[in-house]
Amino acid sequence: MAGEELIELKFRLADGTDIGPSSYSPGTTVGFLKERIIGQWPKDKENCPKTINDVKLINAGKILDNNRTLAESRLPVGELAAGIITMHVVVRPPISEKSSEKFQDDFPKKSSRCSCSIL
Repeated sequence: MAGEELIELKFRLADGTDIGPSSYSPGTTVGFLKERIIGQWPKDKENCPKTINDVKLINAGKILDNNRTLAESRLPVGELAAGIITMHVVVRPPISEKSSEKFQDDFPKKSSRCSCSIL
């Protein structure tokens, strides 16, 4: 794809640190970007995502879909002449089986009898 203008992106983590900047083709998928983020995740961070579904990429207030390309995501590239676009990275915390069981145990059990008192 000769003559194609590359897009400069950096990824801002929740603690304010950045991954990048790096250049990407407009045909690059969001899923590929997430794979790169996971691969370049700082080793000293505790909340490292395991899969691309654990990561949300946000640009201009929109959560980007994994199967869409940068061009399809309508990034405001034309508005930034030779600028670096910062995308925010949100990591969904992993849900362990123990915590999901505890969450279910917190709900009261359904009962077939009424416990109302009318005075």
